[in-house]
Amino acid sequence: MRAVSRSLRQPAVIVWLCLLAACAALIARANFSADLSAFLPRSPSEQQRVLVEQLRDGLVSRLILVGIEGGDAHARADISRKIAAKLRDDKRFSAINNGEPVGQARDERFVFEHRYQLSPSVTPERFSEAGLKDALADSLDLLSSSAGMMTKDLLPHDPTGEVTALVSQLDSGAQPAMQDGVWASRDGTRAVLLVQTASAGSDTDAQASAMAAIRAAFAQAAPGATAYRLLMTGPGVIAVETRDTIMRDVRWLSAASIVLIVVLLLAVYRSVPTLLLGLMPVLSGVAAGVAAVSLAFGTVHGLTLGFGTTLIGEAVDYSIYLFVQSAGVQRRESMKDWVAGFWPTIRLGVLTSICGFASMLFSGFPGLVQLGLYSIVGLSTAGIVTRFVLPHLLPQGFAIRDVSRLGTLLARFAAQASRLRLALAVLLFAAVAALLTQRHGLWSQELSALSPVPKASQDLDERLRADVAAPDVRYLVVVSAASEQTALERAEAVARQLQPLVDANVIAGYESPARYLPSDAAQRARIASLPAADTLRSRLAIALRDQTIRVKPEVFEPFIADIEAARAEPLLRRADLQGTSMALAVDSLLTERDGRWTAMLPLRASQGSDVQVQKIRAAVAASHVPDALFVDMKAEADHLYQNYVHEDIRLSLGGFAAIVVLLVLALRSPVRAARTLAPLVAAVIVVIAGLAVAGKSLTILHLIGMLLIVAVGSNYALFFNYRAHASDNAISPQTLVSLVIANLATVLGFGLLALSNVPMLKTFGLTVGPGAILALVFSAILAPRPDVSR
Repeated sequence: MRAVSRSLRQPAVIVWLCLLAACAALIARANFSADLSAFLPRSPSEQQRVLVEQLRDGLVSRLILVGIEGGDAHARADISRKIAAKLRDDKRFSAINNGEPVGQARDERFVFEHRYQLSPSVTPERFSEAGLKDALADSLDLLSSSAGMMTKDLLPHDPTGEVTALVSQLDSGAQPAMQDGVWASRDGTRAVLLVQTASAGSDTDAQASAMAAIRAAFAQAAPGATAYRLLMTGPGVIAVETRDTIMRDVRWLSAASIVLIVVLLLAVYRSVPTLLLGLMPVLSGVAAGVAAVSLAFGTVHGLTLGFGTTLIGEAVDYSIYLFVQSAGVQRRESMKDWVAGFWPTIRLGVLTSICGFASMLFSGFPGLVQLGLYSIVGLSTAGIVTRFVLPHLLPQGFAIRDVSRLGTLLARFAAQASRLRLALAVLLFAAVAALLTQRHGLWSQELSALSPVPKASQDLDERLRADVAAPDVRYLVVVSAASEQTALERAEAVARQLQPLVDANVIAGYESPARYLPSDAAQRARIASLPAADTLRSRLAIALRDQTIRVKPEVFEPFIADIEAARAEPLLRRADLQGTSMALAVDSLLTERDGRWTAMLPLRASQGSDVQVQKIRAAVAASHVPDALFVDMKAEADHLYQNYVHEDIRLSLGGFAAIVVLLVLALRSPVRAARTLAPLVAAVIVVIAGLAVAGKSLTILHLIGMLLIVAVGSNYALFFNYRAHASDNAISPQTLVSLVIANLATVLGFGLLALSNVPMLKTFGLTVGPGAILALVFSAILAPRPDVSR
């Protein structure tokens, strides 16, 4: 107890405890976020902002595609109807579509009652004598078509065919196949539903709750029916499944690596208190890193925690060096020797790692700046705690297991390692040749390369999306304004330029919130186009004279009465659409955020082809709408990713240059600096070549992994090349043991990620795990030969 009390009174320990208390206070008040906008550039383009907002809150993010397989078509249709009925009463969903005509009558009634406010065909020319004559001719011709019965009933009220035209517009999108009264897949093997959640796709908790509701509805609709299978996909479903997969993998991989590292360290330390003390630098680094990011940014991003904690995991090496290298009978003397002989090398290794991560501070992406700050503060804190705090906390008579026998074996290998230089040269030559061969496809150019979604889930999403003809929303025209009405007016201006492209088959069609909720200006203009009753009656009589089908003017008195009523109707408002499917469309396409209104016009490409971008851009420009944007979502996603790659390459080169300068200054010799860097560069080259030969395209995750190889491996290379503690220029057996143990701990921490089912984690493990091993082995091979003349 006396020793513990004496340790706690040490100034360094007191400062450390105060630091932990301050960090705990800051962490308790920290905000944690998973908002993707933190990884937008500081000055993003408007297209990139649209991309992120659509991924987070857009229409497509709220869609869940449901499939029911098994049994016969009739039974599947019955289950589909039961599920739809159950979900329509659930407030977690804003729309359920399975092909049933639910709400169709209500929509048709609304269109009929407000046809003159909704129809873009309502113009003064439409109700002139010539316009009425042409419209009547078209409507009378329909009497002899398959739509004749419907036309006959509507004709007295709508001889100009506004209802027919509007319904045709609303149903212009592709429709799924029908089977037994509900939607079915193209091959007829499953019933399909399209579900829209009330919450955004980025709210994974709400999406998980919605998925649970769908499963419960399926279980109730098909109780005990093992012959049926429920399928679900969509952005929200994939986000939930990905989150759960990552959490599951991280948990078991973290648990496995912790157990293995603990077993490894216990085998060396032979002391639980020593093991716990050895983890103090890591825990202190995590606390300081989170506190620093919270203080600097106000919000700590989840990706910063995930990647940052892994990055400063190398801090466990510092306590290993201390405990193994300072092991001896006389604690005080061994500590002094360790500080004098080994700490300069470790300190230089810490500074080297900091230089590498400091490059991230200059990133244009705030998320990467967070990651850089987190890693720098974490590594610095871990190193300082190892140097100034741990020596005071070690128990009296501290000793670990005698590792001299292992050290002797490792010393023999190290003495003979230089004989492998020729083999290493051959390996490097082969690696460079492989990289030159694969150079054109070395880097992935698409954001999908980072997708954590398994191939099976991607295939299911593609199949169900084709079955229900779900909107792809790859192409968008986006307009913004300070008010709702201005946004609608601008959407109408863009639509007037897009319609000729539809007529020319440049695009298959487009959506617009103004189609369902015209602007006040458009509604006033349409109402003003409606003539007074007497004028309309006289024009109508003239228009009827030369028709092939004779109809008495009195038949259209309901039409004249409806026109007169429409002239006196108030303007349509958003609230008037409630209870119709059009309300859902407006809510999806017309949004308000931070006082700005945004109207979105999704474009549909012609089947089997992409849109002609230049013609669309020209049409948008011709609308003369301020700040109107045409956005190719996939192209913007890939462009955003390419920006990440290019910037990461520049920053990595900058970090490497900083490391070179640091080593030249510290070692006071460009030759010794080159010798220190050589094994690290060789390890990176061999790892990259191995990935290329295995057919893996490189991503920004591989760049981070390469940075980690240099950060972790710098400690190994420095111990082999910078030996201020060695009078004979030969690395000591005790030091070799510490390096091997630290390397094993690193591989156990990072290498196990290669077993993950999550592609991102797997990539990280496959890069850092082999790289750490190669950095140590290459450092031994390329180490200068001992000077036996001394």
